[in-house]
Amino acid sequence: CFNSPWFPLLSTGCSRAASLHRPTFPAPHVSARGQFQERVPMRQINKAGLDLIKSFEGLRLKAYKDSVGVWTIGYGHTRTATSGMSISEPEAEALLRDDLKDAQGGVDRLAKQQLNDNEYAALVSFVFNLGAGNFSRSTLLKKLNAGDRKGAAEQFLVWNKAGGQVLAGLTKRRKAERDLFLKGSSK
Repeated sequence: CFNSPWFPLLSTGCSRAASLHRPTFPAPHVSARGQFQERVPMRQINKAGLDLIKSFEGLRLKAYKDSVGVWTIGYGHTRTATSGMSISEPEAEALLRDDLKDAQGGVDRLAKQQLNDNEYAALVSFVFNLGAGNFSRSTLLKKLNAGDRKGAAEQFLVWNKAGGQVLAGLTKRRKAERDLFLKGSSK
């Protein structure tokens, strides 16, 4: 079997193990005009934001059914969780980081102001918990995009209800997100 990273492996006797060492290259992005553009790596959440999310999501290393019967594992991961599954703490963090990509993309797409690391992390936590749709329609986003950071920060506190009822856990999370949002930037 010809095992060069520069040539595709032929299906004639090459093992899957041999293909595992081939480098992978990101797919190019094609703009609306049909021009190729280099993909910009997604901004990553900082440690303070990751720790905030972990503290509110909680960690379970063995799969369990959540309150609505969905198999869940790690820090609230559901996409690949199955009965009897167990993972390590580093695997749980890797799943969380992968799950955060949608929230990060939502913040990247919707927030028009330059954000410091803590503002970004607080918004990713918010979007991870509530969804990009709610964020896109929120007064929080409107105030942020208008440049009213203090007004945006106070809007975190509005999102503390589920089923019309104020929940202590959501109130605590929204205060933590607001406090992180108002902190100076840190990695």
